[in-house]
Amino acid sequence: MAEVLWQPSAERIAATNFEHFRTEASAKFGLSLKDFWDVHQWSVDAREQFWGFLWDYAGVIGERGSERVLDNVDAMPGADWFPDAKLNFAENLLRRADDKLAFIFQGEDQVRREITYAELNTMVSRLAQALKAAGIGPGDRVGGYLPNMPETIAAMLASVSLGATWSSCSPDFGVQGVVDRFGQIAPKVLVTAEGYFYNGKALDCLDKGRGIVEAIPSIRDVVVVPYTRTSVDFGGLPQARMWDDYVSAFAPEPIEFVRMPFGHPLYIMYSSGTTGVPKCIVHGAGGTLMKHLSEHLLHCDVKPSDRLFYFTTCGWMMWNWLVSGLAAEATLLLYDGSPFYPGPEAMFDFADAEQMTIFGTSAKFVDAVKKSGLRPCDSHNLGSVRAMLSTGSPLVPESFDFVYEGIKEDIHLASISGGTDIIGCFVGGTPTLPVRRGEIQAPILGMRVDVFGDDGESVRGDKGELVCTSPFPSMPVGFWNDDDGQKYHNAYFAKYANVWCHGDYVELSEHGGMVIHGRSDAVLNPGGVRIGTAEIYRQVEQLMEVEEALVIGQRWDGDVRVVLFVRLRAGLELSAELEASIRQQIRANATSRHVPACIVQVQDIPRTKSGKIVELAVRNVVHGEPVKNKEALANPEALAYFAQRIELQS
Repeated sequence: MAEVLWQPSAERIAATNFEHFRTEASAKFGLSLKDFWDVHQWSVDAREQFWGFLWDYAGVIGERGSERVLDNVDAMPGADWFPDAKLNFAENLLRRADDKLAFIFQGEDQVRREITYAELNTMVSRLAQALKAAGIGPGDRVGGYLPNMPETIAAMLASVSLGATWSSCSPDFGVQGVVDRFGQIAPKVLVTAEGYFYNGKALDCLDKGRGIVEAIPSIRDVVVVPYTRTSVDFGGLPQARMWDDYVSAFAPEPIEFVRMPFGHPLYIMYSSGTTGVPKCIVHGAGGTLMKHLSEHLLHCDVKPSDRLFYFTTCGWMMWNWLVSGLAAEATLLLYDGSPFYPGPEAMFDFADAEQMTIFGTSAKFVDAVKKSGLRPCDSHNLGSVRAMLSTGSPLVPESFDFVYEGIKEDIHLASISGGTDIIGCFVGGTPTLPVRRGEIQAPILGMRVDVFGDDGESVRGDKGELVCTSPFPSMPVGFWNDDDGQKYHNAYFAKYANVWCHGDYVELSEHGGMVIHGRSDAVLNPGGVRIGTAEIYRQVEQLMEVEEALVIGQRWDGDVRVVLFVRLRAGLELSAELEASIRQQIRANATSRHVPACIVQVQDIPRTKSGKIVELAVRNVVHGEPVKNKEALANPEALAYFAQRIELQS
């Protein structure tokens, strides 16, 4: 049984949004919902009651139209949520217009800005008017090529207030990476920064902007946000105007929110795989709003008094998730730059300085802080921080230990897992349950999560595929340019009929929590035994000599053998002694089947823009097969370290 590392007090539980929600729902429907598990069971057995009640509880702004919540109740895909409703996403995020702080922004250059809800409304009003005058309306697309800064959120809100659809890429994407994405959706307007800061350097965006506009003829206007400089040369960008010039003709006035059907396209997100041009995933306004409200209010306990932070870029879905915190009337803490500049203490300095209450980050960040030698519990106060959220990759048990021993003892650590595909989570934290070492606490409310074996039957006490067996509101509206829905079907529903298969290799715990063992398409299969890659990473990354690792299965002699690549700390070489130590660490704490046949040192590990290592791309390189979408990678040059390695020839 996994060790309990944290237990919320009775007083803390009583003060949560969840407890208020549970009490209200029990009274309204004459139910006896005693705890989280009762509420979760009700949320999947009585989906229409749950989601309909959440609409009222969260104060969704819009027109229900009728009491109907769900048509085609069991169709996956095809379920139709709130079929008579109309709403506007921006209207729900801009429910305040007063002097409460909407954002506190800090860039890596230490420039700090505060933006109130009133000031945000003014920014959105003027830009929305300018976009409308430029012909932007329902169904049009607006692209953002921007850092995580206030203007980015204002541009999104202005676009969707008009019924347009927003899509964004981080400025660290190269020209081809942006064109591979925005080129498919043909935006009419591009909002870009002239530059951004990262790791102590000011980096230019306009040269790349010229290449983007040249390759995408649909772009008529380019709105430029000043950040790293005030003087800008627009040579080669005749469509470009500075933000202030673009909105100069328009005075602030009440925003005209265009209410659209529940499933109206809000965001276009992109798959981060490296097997082809990214899939364009279309998310509806209503489904996104309801999903984020459920997670913010009930799982993260976000209140208007909170200062909510997630370290993210605008190319990762956690940016979209963070922004929705405005609907809970929180103050968002925005940071742009490297989380380790000038040192590993940077984000913890930010937490203390701004009285952060919810600290969102990644498993890789936690591991990197641990290996840096920093112990924030000794160097920082962190008195305001009550919850830490972690996603991006599985949070290993030893990282759970470090959070409680090296960061803060009394903290709700919520490891979460979901993805761009659902713009939210399947499993995550809840403030009323204990945190157990190495486990994600629980399924998310409204999500009928299960684990299936290859035969499509539920499995307990064994690993299998993460699935969801009934519809939920944040399922994609569809894929862009997928008129017959075949790409959408193949992505999630091809393996099990009428069941969402997410592609994670997982195991349900005896407490109802979940352990993630890696992506199911990266599962190793030596000698016919399935091994999750996370089981190996957990052991290897405990070694202080190893900064990062990547493991694949190499086709060999009619079978598969396990190959481990390691990036070592600066100045270290892979000696016979270190190889033996790695093998012993794995053998002693996993099984002999997990021990790699080959261990190879590399200078870098390729990863996506959101920081996920790309096992499949490396597997392709090792086998001499092409990697079709290198633009999805933050460091595509790293692939060269894996090609034609002599160590893998015998």
